[in-house]
Amino acid sequence: MHGEGTPKFTNDAGMREIRIGVREFECIGATPPYDHPHVYLDMGRETEIICPYCSTLYKFDATLKANEAVPADAVHHGTPTPREAVRL
Repeated sequence: MHGEGTPKFTNDAGMREIRIGVREFECIGATPPYDHPHVYLDMGRETEIICPYCSTLYKFDATLKANEAVPADAVHHGTPTPREAVRL
């Protein structure tokens, strides 16, 4: 799932955990320009994973769609950062 269609999540609120509807995603930390290095995470068959940069605990929730999270504002919809725009 790595690439343009990979869902991205942020944790501006500093939540301990975020529930998401995918097992493969990108954690970017906070909303740019306060983001950490963008890291692709893959839970595999597990149902949770911790981001090695911001320590956010992501939990897979099969009731959510790929573009959904709890809290809802954790889904990153922003414009590409200059670093991301280079890949486009």
